[in-house]
Amino acid sequence: MKFGRLERREAPKPMGEINMTPLIDVMLVLLVIFIIAAPLMGSALKLDLPKSDAAAPGPGARFIALAVTPQGEYVLGEDKLDAKTLRERLTQLASRQPDAELRLSADQSVPYGKVAQLIGWAQQAGLNRIAFVAEPGEAAEPAPAAKR
Repeated sequence: MKFGRLERREAPKPMGEINMTPLIDVMLVLLVIFIIAAPLMGSALKLDLPKSDAAAPGPGARFIALAVTPQGEYVLGEDKLDAKTLRERLTQLASRQPDAELRLSADQSVPYGKVAQLIGWAQQAGLNRIAFVAEPGEAAEPAPAAKR
């Protein structure tokens, strides 16, 4: 019976390169996460909008976004403005875009007088198309008034 010698192979050489495939996979996953999360982080304005079944965005590509926070601050686009500056900016925007729609987002706790005042400012500036932003859904019934 013959015993043969087992051939010994050379040990594998160490890799001198980095495998890029796992790194690319991780980067693509992070990219997708940031693409999805970026628009959500941009809307930092928290408003408790009224609910309405008729709430649907109106047609029209050009609009001006105006919001009133529960603290009574005015937010035009992304800029917080005082009353005087807001009136000036509305006049400037109306002169540049006379057919633009003003989309007004007001928190439920904002007094009606403040909203009516904003409507007056917008009309004085020349913005006659005003839309009220609401969340879709059924509005809660108001509590009945107490009899005296």
